[in-house]
Amino acid sequence: MSSTSARWGALVVLSAVMFLDALDVSMVGVALPSIQADLGLSPSSLQWVVSGYVLGYGGLLLLGGRTADLLGRRRVFLAALAVFAAASLIGGIVDDGALLIAARFVKGMAAAFTAPAALSIITTTFPEGPARNKALSIFTASGASGFSLGLVLSGLLTELGWRWTFLMPVPVAIIALIAALKVLPKVKEERAGGGYDLVGAVLITASMLLLVFTVVQAPEVGWLSVRTIGSLVLSFALLGLFVFTELRVKHPLVRLGLLRSAPIVRANLGLVILMGSYIGFQFAAMQYFQNLLHWSALQTALAFLPAGLLVAITSTRMGDLADRFGTARLIVIGAAALAGGYAFFLGIDENPSMAGLVLPGMVLLGIAFALSFPSLNIQATNGVHDDEQGLASGMLNTSGQVGGAVVLAVVTAVLTSGADGAITIDSLKSSIMVPLILAVVGLLVSATGLNFRRVPAVERNQDKVLETV
Repeated sequence: MSSTSARWGALVVLSAVMFLDALDVSMVGVALPSIQADLGLSPSSLQWVVSGYVLGYGGLLLLGGRTADLLGRRRVFLAALAVFAAASLIGGIVDDGALLIAARFVKGMAAAFTAPAALSIITTTFPEGPARNKALSIFTASGASGFSLGLVLSGLLTELGWRWTFLMPVPVAIIALIAALKVLPKVKEERAGGGYDLVGAVLITASMLLLVFTVVQAPEVGWLSVRTIGSLVLSFALLGLFVFTELRVKHPLVRLGLLRSAPIVRANLGLVILMGSYIGFQFAAMQYFQNLLHWSALQTALAFLPAGLLVAITSTRMGDLADRFGTARLIVIGAAALAGGYAFFLGIDENPSMAGLVLPGMVLLGIAFALSFPSLNIQATNGVHDDEQGLASGMLNTSGQVGGAVVLAVVTAVLTSGADGAITIDSLKSSIMVPLILAVVGLLVSATGLNFRRVPAVERNQDKVLETV
């Protein structure tokens, strides 16, 4: 990938796959009622159509990122993309709920390897600075657009039949796979040095899988149940053992020195809040539009269209803005817009005003995603050595997925806390308070990274910081 055209050709393919990964996180939401009716799933089983993907994705991201560093990013990316395409096809043709959930889990596992591999290919291909920032802004715009437009596409495809929400990614993934074979040449220097920390890999994967599984199940079995508390304790015990192991092995899976960088820590916390709060809000908004207002799948999807369009149109310019103003400022403005968007929806009632409530709220959320998502990705990978780019990417994606699973579980618990679990306007407002509070916390956290001294773009990277840890 020495030539400029080869680099940008690779970026197009990687961005297309990022779009698919993000699309799958949100696209299934509108189709759930149709899936339930067609396959005869119970409500508790239905949630696993969503949670199965999150479990595979969030549980294996750290392992996926480090595997890309160790085995070769191109090799891991191509293999995982092939699995993703196959699982998509299976999910679209099965007639059994258990098989559908299994296919979703496998798709999540595949995405856990494609996402960090793709991001690390970009960060090791484009030199740090304006070129990388521009590439990352395009790449993350694809992810943010896929996530934001997933509901819109789902609404359109569900009108044809829910299976199309699973089958649509198949040809795109196959075309991307063929193109990737041509534009992602083998690079001998691609693999990181060092051995394999199998014990650390097992411990962190088990901890993340158990954590995501526990928080997804908690609303159903009870947050204070013996099962939930015991599982959380075990998950954190495994995490503690993982940290203990990483401090002692010769070739750790995660170099804990990365976490001494305040910008990287803030970026990971920022994505926990951004993704967690939005996934929780999205779930509550879906209940509001479809169950209380009785909107169709297409009407519901169109309500989210302003946010999706804003992200798709403006995110590609974030690299230039990051060069000019720095990522910290953009993240703070994004966090403020995020809080403002959620605050608008506290005014919901049985007859919402599209112009006075829904539209401005969605516009603010679109601005928040357009500013924050690319900036957080840039900040989380700047200054990281090439042989750890997969790890940094895996950490960031893990933050987003685990944050989404945890906050969604909390929002669901608040939403159904009324008599007989009935969803009301009051319970909806209470559930929206959860992402609003998180957004305010995110604003405060991001504000600690502000530097009001005007800093040239070349000085904004973290190379010197990380070289000392």
